[in-house]
Amino acid sequence: MSDVAYVICELNDIQSQRAKGFDLAILDEAGEQINFPVVIVRWGKQVFGYTNSCPHHGTRLDWEREAFLDPSGLRLMCGKHGALFELGTGRCSSGPCKGESLSPLNLEVIDGDICIKGVTMIEEDYDDDDNSVIVA
Repeated sequence: MSDVAYVICELNDIQSQRAKGFDLAILDEAGEQINFPVVIVRWGKQVFGYTNSCPHHGTRLDWEREAFLDPSGLRLMCGKHGALFELGTGRCSSGPCKGESLSPLNLEVIDGDICIKGVTMIEEDYDDDDNSVIVA
C-alpha cells in the first residue's frame, strides 16, 4: 500500500455535518485501473471516509445523488435496504447487515485538504460538476 497522500478535495468543499461521494480512479494490486467509489463525512474539522458499498449486497449507499445521511443527519444510510451506519465507525446499527461495517478509508486533513492514504491513485483531473475523476 502507498504511504503517499492524495488530495480528494478541500475540507470546505464538504459542509459540516454533511456527506459527499466521489468516484476515484485507483490501481489495484495487479496494477489495473479500477473505479473506487467513496463517501466522505465531515463533522466539524473531523472527516470520516468509507468505500461507498453497503456490506449487505455491495450496492452504493446513495440511491439518490448525494443522499447519504438518514433523515436525522446522524447516520449514514443505505438507500436500497435502509441499513444505518455510525458516522465515526461505519458499523451497521440497524438493518440487514447489522453488526457488519463499511470499509474505512485512511483519511487525513493536510493544509486544509482532505487526503487519502493507502491507495495508489491514477494521475487525474477533477470534474467539479459531477464529482468524478477524469483520468489523464
